[in-house]
Amino acid sequence: MPQLRDSGTRAAHEAGATPAAELDGFMRIFGVETEYGVSVTGADRPVDAGQVAMTMFQPVVSRARSTNTYLDNGSRLYLDVGSHPEYATAEARDPFDALAQDAAGERVMASLAADAQTRLRAGHGEDATIHVFKNNVDSAGHAFGCHENYLVRRFVPLETIERQLLPFLITRQLYTGAGRFTPDGFQITQRADFLDEAVSSATTRSRPMVNTRDEPHADPESFRRLHVIIGDSNRSQWATWMKLAVTHLVLCVIEDAVRRGRPSGFEDLTFDDPAAANRAVSRWLDAGERRVGDAGAAGMPDPLAMQHRYLDIVEAFVRDHHDAVAASLPKSEVDVVLADWRWALEMLERRDFLALSTRVDWAAKHVLASAMRRRRPDLDFAQLERMELDYHDVANGRLYGSLVAHSRLQVLLEDSTVAAAKHEPPADTRAALRGAFVRRALDTGAQFSCDWTTLVVTAPTRREATLLDPFGAEPSDAYRALMAAME
Repeated sequence: MPQLRDSGTRAAHEAGATPAAELDGFMRIFGVETEYGVSVTGADRPVDAGQVAMTMFQPVVSRARSTNTYLDNGSRLYLDVGSHPEYATAEARDPFDALAQDAAGERVMASLAADAQTRLRAGHGEDATIHVFKNNVDSAGHAFGCHENYLVRRFVPLETIERQLLPFLITRQLYTGAGRFTPDGFQITQRADFLDEAVSSATTRSRPMVNTRDEPHADPESFRRLHVIIGDSNRSQWATWMKLAVTHLVLCVIEDAVRRGRPSGFEDLTFDDPAAANRAVSRWLDAGERRVGDAGAAGMPDPLAMQHRYLDIVEAFVRDHHDAVAASLPKSEVDVVLADWRWALEMLERRDFLALSTRVDWAAKHVLASAMRRRRPDLDFAQLERMELDYHDVANGRLYGSLVAHSRLQVLLEDSTVAAAKHEPPADTRAALRGAFVRRALDTGAQFSCDWTTLVVTAPTRREATLLDPFGAEPSDAYRALMAAME
C-alpha cells in the first residue's frame, strides 16, 4: 500500500545540471491546487462536514491507508486542514494541460461524492445529498483556497516578482474572478475580503496573496515555485486557462528583463496598499458608470487601465520574441491568448456583461441574477446564495451544466479529453513517470511511497528513483529498475 512521503525542498543538485533549454528559454511548469467545500442536505439527522469528507475518503484510506495519495494521472489527492478535500494537478507544460487536469479533479470529487452519497443514504435517509463546492467561501464565512503554481527561474529575485506581479494579479480578477453575492452587494472576487497580507510564508495564521515558502519540487539551484494564493476557484474553463496563460506571459517579461539587465516596464505599476486595492477591485461594479480610479476610490489607480498597461507591454514583448514565447506554450497559441485578453478588457470597458458571461464566472452570475430580478423583483439574498452554490456544486449542481448545454458558458475541452485526464497525466513532464509508477504499483499490489520528486518501492526490496527535473519525461536507469521490480 502507498505511503505518502514528505515533499519538501531537496537540497541536492545530484541529478545533474538543469538543461540550458529549460533555464534560458521561457518554458514553464504549471499547477493548480483546489480546496473543495462539502455539505449535506436532506439527511434525517445532522451530518457535519468532517464526517462527510471522511465518508468521501473511505475508498482512498482503504487503498492508501491515508487520506493523502497520488493518482494514476500524476495528481495528488488529499484531505486538507478543515475537512476540505483537495486536489493538486500533475505538472503541466501548458495551461491547456493544467486545465484538463483541473477539470479531471472535478470529476474525481464528483465520483467520491457519488459513492459516499450511496453509503450515507443507508444510514441517513434516501434524500441525503452530498454537495461538493468548487468555490472559496462557505455560508458560515470560512474561506478556503485555489492556489496556482508557476516554476520560475531562480536568478529572478523573489522581491522583483512580487513587486511587479502583484498589481497584475490583483487587477487580473476583473476577468478571472468567480464572483460572490454578499448581504452588502455583489463582488467580482470571492477571496478579497479574506486576504490580509500581500506576501507571507504562512498560509494558515495569515492569508497572503503570494506565498514565499521555498519549495521548488525541482532543482533548487535553478528554480523556485511561485505559489499564488490570490485567485478564485473557477468553474469557467476559459477563466482557468486564461489566468494561467496571461500570468505566464507577464512572468516571461519579468524573467527576460532580469536576464538582460533591463527594465521590464512594470516598475511603476504599483499599489500603496495591495490589500485595500484588492478589496476595491472586488467591488468594481459599485463604481457604476464611472471608472474605479475616479474620486471616491481611495485614490487607487484604475485597475482596468493597469491591465491595459500590462497587456501593451506584453504585446510589445511578444512581437520581439514571438517564436521563443510561442515555443514555451506547446498547445496554447500565444496570439489567441493576447486576443482573448484584449477582448476581455474591451468588454469590461463597454460593461458588456452579457458577452463576458459566456467566459467569466462573475459575469455569468451577474447576468443570471439580473434576469432573476426581472422575473421576481422581491428576490432575496438567500435565493441568490442558493443559485450561487448550485453553480459551484460539482457533485449535484445543475446550473453550470445547464449553462454549458445551452451554450451560455464556453468550454474549451472536449468531454473525452477531460475523461482521459482523469487517468492520464501530461505526457511531456515527470508526471507521466509518476502516473505510470502509481498505476503499476496499484496493479501489482506493491508496497510503495511517492511524492512530487521521489518514487520508492518499499518491499520486498527497497528501490528508489528521483524525479528532480519536472520537465523530464524520459525514464532513467533507476526508474526502469524501479518499474522492473514490480513486474
